[in-house]
Amino acid sequence: MISIENARSTTGTRTRVEDISPLSGMCPLCVEECPAVCEVGKSAFRGREVLYPSNEYFGQSTAASNKDFYLDWSHFQILAELIGAYGIEANPDRAFFENADVTTTVASHSKKPIKLKVPLVIPGLGSTDVAKRNWDGLAKGSALSGIIETVGENVCGMDPDSTYANGKVVRSPDLEFRVSSFRALWDGKYGDIAIQTNVEDTRAGVDEYALSKLEVNIIERKWGQGAKAIGGEVRLSTLERALELKKRGYLVLPDPEDPSVQAAFKAGAFKTFERHSRVGFPDHKSFVEDVESLRSNGARYVFLKTGAYRPEVVAFTMKAASEAKVDMLTFDGAGGGTGMSPVPMMNEMSTPTVHLEAQVLACAKILKSQGKFVPDIVFAGGFTNESQIYKSIAMSNLGDGPLIKAIGMARAPILAVMKSEYFARLAETHKLPKSFSDQYTHDPATFFVKASELQRKYPGQKLGKSIPWGAVGLNTYMEERIGEGLKQLMAGTRKFRLDLLKRDDIAALTEYASKVTGIETFDQMADRTMAEILRN
Repeated sequence: MISIENARSTTGTRTRVEDISPLSGMCPLCVEECPAVCEVGKSAFRGREVLYPSNEYFGQSTAASNKDFYLDWSHFQILAELIGAYGIEANPDRAFFENADVTTTVASHSKKPIKLKVPLVIPGLGSTDVAKRNWDGLAKGSALSGIIETVGENVCGMDPDSTYANGKVVRSPDLEFRVSSFRALWDGKYGDIAIQTNVEDTRAGVDEYALSKLEVNIIERKWGQGAKAIGGEVRLSTLERALELKKRGYLVLPDPEDPSVQAAFKAGAFKTFERHSRVGFPDHKSFVEDVESLRSNGARYVFLKTGAYRPEVVAFTMKAASEAKVDMLTFDGAGGGTGMSPVPMMNEMSTPTVHLEAQVLACAKILKSQGKFVPDIVFAGGFTNESQIYKSIAMSNLGDGPLIKAIGMARAPILAVMKSEYFARLAETHKLPKSFSDQYTHDPATFFVKASELQRKYPGQKLGKSIPWGAVGLNTYMEERIGEGLKQLMAGTRKFRLDLLKRDDIAALTEYASKVTGIETFDQMADRTMAEILRN
């Protein structure tokens, strides 16, 4: 495989020639008078900035790995069925794909499980600009779609209008807005809004504030990151903001209080500061006690989200979550990402999603054999479509129904909202691409295929205003595309409920995929089943 380590679209770098050295990624002949700016060259000018996605797109983009991990969901195939039906009457007039049930529940062991219209959760979208800029569409679209939307880490700490007393937050207009925007269209039956807390949030008492003042039902503890393992980062474009956040206890680089740094910033040597969060060091006993404390303080549900750490950490996490009886546990595999994670870290660190799911299931199997509690699991890490969702859920059935109840997606929902809002703005100024408007019209009320349905359902709301076009787009993507696509796949396998999906509904395309996951290859499955049918 040819290395591209010296040229990446995420950092805006390229090489002069295409036949680069496979070992170094450099041009075989590196010349002095070269107009291209490769990773090494740009690093000579900008240093640490080149570790991150291109700064000029910060707040208006998402970023993820572009590395081939050699094992992904395309290495499995969904198996079509012809004989019989499951979860519905085997009747041609009944076993139609529209009758497939794509609803699911999380926190299924609690007194009141949380129902989801589609098996999706948006994991923590916190203090990054891209989340804040698109929050109204994300939250309202999530509410319309009946899923769980998670307010991510550091929102209160990053809110310039937050009020603190004795180091504890007592009001955050931004967090209030994020909760209220979801609830504006929430039916109270499907999905909910969750508040995620990291080390900084816990120190600032964000969970107490959210539970007591905002009356949220769900607190999610966060152990590290999915796309990175060094805590969350954002960029700050003003010196005043950098100084404010350093005073609030964040790590800000370079030091905004250093006079030489201030002079360099004012001279334009660099345009943004980095704000970093601290990493936590979970302890089994204290975590169990923390979960109990959250529940005693009013949390109806307690979730845990973690990243893609080494196998023994997966086992530690599963054991702690089992003993604490968390209501939902999210694992975030390498390959995804939403904000400004270091590019080399997204590509070269942490466990890819399929490998991580195999490890989680191995732990769950041991826990189940011991009669121990296994929490409802959500998987994230590069998911964008219904076939990936189907395969992940089916793989997780160890004998009494899938352990993975839903899939976490962040980049794709952000894309859906951003694209929807952008095209709606283009429509206002009559600047839509001609090929698009010729095919779908120039009016958002008609080129969003669900617009008329939503307007009928919410006659008192105005599309493009109280229901933003971003929310319309997100709901269309989640229900009209993923929901309908999932129904078709389920009908094709004759499984009309998600809880009926099984491991033998998919087959591994390679021996390696089979070795990692235990999913049979086509020839293994044929050897096991065909002769028995023909002999009887």
